[in-house]
Order: sequence, then structure tokens, then C-alpha cells
Amino acid sequence: MPVDPNSHVPIYEQIVGHIRGSVAAGVFRPGESLPSIRALALDLVVTPNTVQRAYQELERQGLVYTRKGLGVFVTEGGHASAQTRSQAAVRDMIAQAVTIARAASLPPHQIEAIFRQALADGRPKPPPHNPSTDPNPGHEPQRPDAGDQSP
Repeated sequence: MPVDPNSHVPIYEQIVGHIRGSVAAGVFRPGESLPSIRALALDLVVTPNTVQRAYQELERQGLVYTRKGLGVFVTEGGHASAQTRSQAAVRDMIAQAVTIARAASLPPHQIEAIFRQALADGRPKPPPHNPSTDPNPGHEPQRPDAGDQSP
């Protein structure tokens, strides 16, 4: 589970999202323990307090419970709850993307095409090149071998 320290999303929320997704996907099953706070902190190269905060949030959401001295475990209803929360998060993100697309005056068929492409690719596409924001207009990007003129 990678975390991005440069993301605008706090690291503990990234951890919550990854674990919620793992519970929703059945990677962690009801009654199964999550990695210890220290082990996960070492693995992610974050402080134990960050992992503790993520686990507390997951507990607040009803996905896990803590047993003193034994660890953190997935609740019996954790899978269904994680799926519901994941669906809500996806729905919110799609709504936000549609709002941005409408603000850019994209027609519905183009928004749908972008969605279908992203769904097929499984990852978001980078935005297309915009000449109006190019700091070096009219110039082609340099290829690493551009200086090599040998045949």
C-alpha cells in the first residue's frame, strides 16, 4: 500500500482509503487482524502515530475494532460497510469530475467517452497538451536522443 507524501490527501486518510478498499475487496476478512501499528508504520515509512490515527478512524467508521494487547481486527460487518463507504466515495468523485467537466463546457457525450476510457484503462488519463499554457510555444519537446544525429 503506497502512500504519497506529496498528495493533498493527508497520509492517515490515504491509509484509511487503502485499508477500506482492501476490506471491501475481501483482502482482509471479518475477524482477521490488520498489520500491527509498528509494522505498518515501518513498512510505509511513516510515524506510528499516523497509523494509529488511521486505525482510530477505521474504528470510528465501524470497519475495525481493537483488542488490547492483541491488535486491530476487521468487524463482522466491516466488508459490507467498507463497500458502502467505497461506493459513496466513488460516487462523490464521479460527481466532482462531472462538475469540473460541465464547468469546462464539455458535452455529455465527451464526458461519457472520458469516463468509459478511464474505466477501460483502470487509471486516469493525463490532461491533453494545452498550447495556451505551454511555456515554450511552437517548440517540440526534446527527446533524450535529440542530440544524437548518427544514422
